[in-house]
Amino acid sequence: MKRTNRFAVRPLSDTGEQLLRDLLDASAALWNEVNYQRLMRYNEENGFEGGVWDADTGRLEGKYKGVVGASTSQQVIRKNSEAWRGFFRLKEQYHDKSNTSVTDHPEPPGFRGNEDDGRRLKTVIRNTSYTAEWGDRSRLEILVGKELKDRYDHTGRLRLEIAGNPSWPEYNKQGRLDLWYDETDSTFRASQPVTVSDDARTTPLAAEKAALDIGANNLVACTTTTGGQYLYEGRNLFQRFRDTTREIARLQSKLEDGRYSSERIRRLYRKRTRRRDHAQEALCRDLIERLYDDGVEAVYIGGLTDVLETHWSVETNAKTHNFWAFKQFTEQLACTAEEYGISIEVRSEAWTSQECPQCGGTDRTTRYQDTLTCLCGFEGHADLTASKTFLEQQTSNTVRPMARPVRFQWDDHDWSESSRSHRPNEQRTDPSTIQRDGNVASGET
Repeated sequence: MKRTNRFAVRPLSDTGEQLLRDLLDASAALWNEVNYQRLMRYNEENGFEGGVWDADTGRLEGKYKGVVGASTSQQVIRKNSEAWRGFFRLKEQYHDKSNTSVTDHPEPPGFRGNEDDGRRLKTVIRNTSYTAEWGDRSRLEILVGKELKDRYDHTGRLRLEIAGNPSWPEYNKQGRLDLWYDETDSTFRASQPVTVSDDARTTPLAAEKAALDIGANNLVACTTTTGGQYLYEGRNLFQRFRDTTREIARLQSKLEDGRYSSERIRRLYRKRTRRRDHAQEALCRDLIERLYDDGVEAVYIGGLTDVLETHWSVETNAKTHNFWAFKQFTEQLACTAEEYGISIEVRSEAWTSQECPQCGGTDRTTRYQDTLTCLCGFEGHADLTASKTFLEQQTSNTVRPMARPVRFQWDDHDWSESSRSHRPNEQRTDPSTIQRDGNVASGET
């Protein structure tokens, strides 16, 4: 299994910190030079891919290897190559009319800032050029170039203290290390991909199923075949995302002609992304752990294409693509689910958000905010109803949810249970609380 250890690191001295900054700065400068050469050739060839690979990266590798080390120079260039290949894949998908997964025109890989505006300090280190040791005094040691050693009268590898405990201290193989300076909270951070033995995977407790409805206002509505329902509310989280986006737009409008960004704007972009990713990762972990306790072995997720075809709007597009990052969420969910032996399957959920669970019609239902109503008399929570209908379609079995769903709100650190939610333990152990009325079985109105 592929996993990732993410942790903060601290230099052991002021000299070590400056050495590390110079290493990251040189790596970012190398990225910029390689990227500039490739961008120029891309433009000269009118967007033809072949010209990009004619850049003289060998000369640049030789220019920087004395500072960052030969292996690190190679890795920075290789990662830039991967970014360009990813760009060309997205470009091909964008121009493929039968492929609806890419809706925005892709842009070539970007730069990492300059000395005047502030360069984003970042590097990538080959798996054989660093060592990580875990324990009471966890530490990271990385390779640096000879010129940098001479400049600071340093011998051997640069040693950094690791803050916190890794998620996967025991692994079979380590991947290349990403190391960067996070200006949002003035911290050096690292990301270490690792390969973990399949023995670390947990076995599901039962053979239950669950279905997720990915919404624009409620991030996730989930229904399980055990009758459990979970609702992760996202309005406040999206509002903060939108407020930051508006502030970015305001600052961009004040830039001088010829300038497209500033360090403050880049910092806001990074802060906005970190907030979203943190909430997303925490949601995946919280949801999967609950589903594991419910004995779920398979989770069905509705494909985003169906949502955009039936409910497309500027605001919905901003939430599902820019804020929610659907593809990233499904990948994160699948990665977390794999630890528990739970499978993730993306299926079509066309019309589930309009279908009435009582009469089965789709042309007589009306949605207003979170409520779905039908002329037949049904009234229920729209997203929870959609997840229930979706689950019944996939399992061909009727699902009878509990009386009230468990609601969660984000508090910047955890998904905590909302005051409008019932107590999960009480709900599951008291049979008298199970709702027997089919009209409201799909959730709280």
